[in-house]
Amino acid sequence: MSESFQALEIPPDALEQGGIEVLRAAVVDGAVSVALRRSFDDPATWGRLMVDLAQQAARAYALETDLSEEEAFERIRAGWEAEGLDPGGLN
Repeated sequence: MSESFQALEIPPDALEQGGIEVLRAAVVDGAVSVALRRSFDDPATWGRLMVDLAQQAARAYALETDLSEEEAFERIRAGWEAEGLDPGGLN
């Protein structure tokens, strides 16, 4: 692993109770690089996970910028819609 890679800490509950990492994402040269494992029997669970990630990201923006959590979530939603709600052209 490169010395310049800045990894996040393991969430405290996962550190205490164990678990399985399902997603790792990094920004590399301005692009997102992702590793994941299927992890769930029902793909709909990924949709719930993505909403949870968006809510947590909105909360982080609200804490670190002048945006409210609602404004940040709306911007995240707008970005999702700008991609046509089509993850990679699967239609």
